[in-house]
Amino acid sequence: MVDGKVEGCIFCDIIEGKAPCKKIYEDELSLALLDINPFSKGHCLVIPKRHAAWWHELTQEENASLFRVAQIVAEKMMKAFKPDFVCMYARGRRIPHTHIFLVPTYQGDVLDRFFNALELFQESPPRLVALREHGSMEDVAELLKNA
Repeated sequence: MVDGKVEGCIFCDIIEGKAPCKKIYEDELSLALLDINPFSKGHCLVIPKRHAAWWHELTQEENASLFRVAQIVAEKMMKAFKPDFVCMYARGRRIPHTHIFLVPTYQGDVLDRFFNALELFQESPPRLVALREHGSMEDVAELLKNA
């Protein structure tokens, strides 16, 4: 790693100008670019300029920048494409450099169907239903508060 960059990381290469990208917006700490394998027209990634595998490893300033840039780009998507909403989720597993997916999403498209199916799954198994019970939620809340 040199200056917060990891050799062989495609996102670090993009930030250093060693790999091409279609920049949409950037500030001093974060960069938004078009995803090369889009789920829909305008699908973007927002990445921190410093290499960090997970968003929770970023500094407060880096996190603020990452989510501020995500909001700015999501607003641009809403204006340009008029989707029903912009789906946002953070990744870092396949490419171990934090990246936020911003995907213009429409009723019935692949992401809408996926999250609808996920919500149905979340609502049905007894083990997950039990997590909604007051006592269980209290226990989980206390575990997280005291961690």
